Amino acid sequence: MTKTVTENHSPEAAADIAHISEVMGRMRLLIGRRVISRTLVDNLAPSLEISHLDALRAMNRIDGEVTVGAIAEVMRLDPSRGSRLVAELVAQGLLRRDVSQTDGRRSIVLRTELGDQLMAEVDATKRRLLASMLDGWSEDELSIFAVLFDKFVSKFEETYPSEKLHGPASTRSRAPA
Repeated sequence: MTKTVTENHSPEAAADIAHISEVMGRMRLLIGRRVISRTLVDNLAPSLEISHLDALRAMNRIDGEVTVGAIAEVMRLDPSRGSRLVAELVAQGLLRRDVSQTDGRRSIVLRTELGDQLMAEVDATKRRLLASMLDGWSEDELSIFAVLFDKFVSKFEETYPSEKLHGPASTRSRAPA
C-alpha cells in the first residue's frame, strides 16, 4: 500500500512540498496580476474591464435565476457595485434584464446573444492561451496534470468550503474555469 505524503514526510517529499509552495507563490503573482484576463480584455473586448468579464463568468456559477444580487454575492461585491456592473453590461448589449418566471416582482439578468458570443470567444481564446503554455507537453503529461491539478484544487475546495463560490461542484470534465 502506498503511503500518503502526510503520513510520513521523507526528505524528498518535504523538498517537493517546498518546491510546490514556491511555484504556488509565483502562480499567485501571475493570478494577482490577472495576466490572462487582461490579455482577453485587450484582445477581445477593449471597451470592457476585467470586472465585466468576471460578472459574465459569475453568472455560470449561480444556481437558478440570475439576479444582480446573486452576481454581487458570487463576486463578493457590494450590491451597489454589482448593480453598476450589470447596468454597464446592459448598456454594452451583453446582458438584458427580464422578469422572473417564478416571481413577477423580481428582475433577473440574462446574457444576450452578443454576450454568449463574447463568452464563447473568451473561452476559446483562454483555451488557446493555456494550450500555448502547455506546448511541448506529451499527452500523458497533460492527462496526468489535468487529473492531479483537479485533485489539488478539489482538496482546497474541500478544506475551505466557505471560499468555494456558489454553483455546481467543480467539473471533472476538463471544462474551462
